[in-house]
Amino acid sequence: MTEVTRAEYCVIACAEAWRDAGEILASPMGVIPAIGARLARRTFAPDLLLTDGEAFLVGPDGAVEGWLPYRQHLALVTGGRRHVMMGASQIDRYGNQNISCIGDWEKPRRQLLGVRGAPVNTLNHPTSYWVPRHSRRVFVERVDMVCGVGYDRALDAPYHRIPRVVSDLGVFDFATADRSMRLASLHPGVTVAQVREATGFTLTVPDEVPYTRRPTAPELELIRDVIDPADTRTREVGH
Repeated sequence: MTEVTRAEYCVIACAEAWRDAGEILASPMGVIPAIGARLARRTFAPDLLLTDGEAFLVGPDGAVEGWLPYRQHLALVTGGRRHVMMGASQIDRYGNQNISCIGDWEKPRRQLLGVRGAPVNTLNHPTSYWVPRHSRRVFVERVDMVCGVGYDRALDAPYHRIPRVVSDLGVFDFATADRSMRLASLHPGVTVAQVREATGFTLTVPDEVPYTRRPTAPELELIRDVIDPADTRTREVGH
């Protein structure tokens, strides 16, 4: 096989979020999560439902498969039959996510998207995150505003689950005793020291950290020749 790029490792890491998910709605936000969801649908998650983001269910090639009225979309969301991969302007050690503002709420330094659907997402169905630029500005000790709910605030919410956080450096989960963030895998070429340096809180790091799995030859062919021949993935990650 030819050399696998960092962006392609990120695609695989995002795709794995939907492995064997069954017939649920995948809602990827961002170029690489979208490629990952389409790859999962074509390979190991054939029952996955994809949407055009408006009113239709679509196949992995974008062809319309069915109608998804807004009321049915909300039924999937509140009933736990959706797995969204959102972005995060800030995320902390317990998975609290901020996409609303930077700085104090009463006088923020920067206004962002707003809370949008993050609270409903995180309390009702699995919510993962994609961060294309891993840095201390994003991985912070404490988010300036909680939009997506983390493990320390979820209490006994029955459907709250954050399966993974994927960045351009690695994959993270919350498989720790206190449900704080853990380094689950490194993308090849990245070191633990780099991840620690780019993270604004103390991260749980196992004694042995595996590398993110390499895409198979058929997966690479799908990514490069079928799903993303224009190589938009590299423009999002940049390396």
